[in-house]
Amino acid sequence: MLVKLAWRNLWRQKRRTILTASALALALALSLFMRCLQEGSYANNIENAARFYTGLLQIQHPEFSESQSIDDLLPLSEPFIAPAKNHPNIKRILPRVESFALAAAGDKSKGVMVMGVMPEQENDYSGIADKLSEGEFLTADDQQVLIGEGLARFLELQVGDEIILYGQGYRGQTAAGLYRIKGILDFPMPQLDNQLVYMPLALAQTLYSSGSQVTAWVLHTNVLSDLPQTLAELAEGYNGQARVRDWQDLSPEMAQQIVMDKVGGIIMMYLLYGVVGFGLFATLLMMTLERQREFGVMLATGLLRRKLLVLISIESMFIAMFGVAIGLVISAPVLTWFYFNPIELTGETAEMILEMGWDPVLPVLLEPWLFINQIVIVLALLVLCMIYPMWRVYRLDLVSALKGGGHAG
Repeated sequence: MLVKLAWRNLWRQKRRTILTASALALALALSLFMRCLQEGSYANNIENAARFYTGLLQIQHPEFSESQSIDDLLPLSEPFIAPAKNHPNIKRILPRVESFALAAAGDKSKGVMVMGVMPEQENDYSGIADKLSEGEFLTADDQQVLIGEGLARFLELQVGDEIILYGQGYRGQTAAGLYRIKGILDFPMPQLDNQLVYMPLALAQTLYSSGSQVTAWVLHTNVLSDLPQTLAELAEGYNGQARVRDWQDLSPEMAQQIVMDKVGGIIMMYLLYGVVGFGLFATLLMMTLERQREFGVMLATGLLRRKLLVLISIESMFIAMFGVAIGLVISAPVLTWFYFNPIELTGETAEMILEMGWDPVLPVLLEPWLFINQIVIVLALLVLCMIYPMWRVYRLDLVSALKGGGHAG
């Protein structure tokens, strides 16, 4: 009976129902748009930074993160990488040799990061060849290197010049070599631009006498949100033979920046919820106050106060369902449009982002958990806004309500 009565009450005052449902729909649509845009930006920043340097995941020797030693290596073999290759969420696998060396040219020298890569695979992953400001990109059997623009300026080197690399190789062997510069990279990260030397993987293995071993296997996932689960499953798969690290562990500075940005985003979200919640509360309160005579008649004809509250709760539930449905109908097409057509930035902001090597766009993330979270939050907001109006109804003075005054007792 109460459900039927609640349904009839909704359509007896269509304007009131539509107004309340619209307030709820607006709250959902605004919060969804804001959250999808925020999470899309974070995911884009993480993927961009990962592609240029750390990858989303790395498999390393258990001691490598502490020692950073060329002695702590992993096999460059199919059986070793099989658990990662067979994992459904792993999209790309790249072997790398990373170590330090002293770079010298003329009377100048500087500590550098040497990165041995599979040139074709690396370019396919990060588009690093597009960052060449001079010269040509590497091939797998090259005996030449690429260096960052900042390092080239410091050592006063150009394409065709030679650079000396000197360091410590595997098991204490001397790592020394003279290499011609094939190209200069305008690298998007300044700290790497000033100290990066790129070379083919085979050449790096020869330099450091590492044989068929690498310092890390770099992995990229299909679905970013499944990264923690993928990390746990790979860690279990390697069972102590290797350590699996994610981008947050590999690049704590960027993880901290994103956390700080998220805090700012969460404050903005709470402000939005506050504004929308206040509007929703005002609508619900007015809806309750203007029905006090109706509630008084219902109580006078024998309806228990408890059942009256249940009736209002059922009405609110129906309105919530309408509001969520309208909110999803409004926001889903808009978000889908922006998912396939990201917002393009212009002006100085776009130039700054382009200099970092990233696309000047604001992408939207479409994930089920984002929609579920916002629906739950908006429904919680509705429940919160209903507490005071329900209390007013529960404390309703019957005589005043029938006269049209409706003071709480």
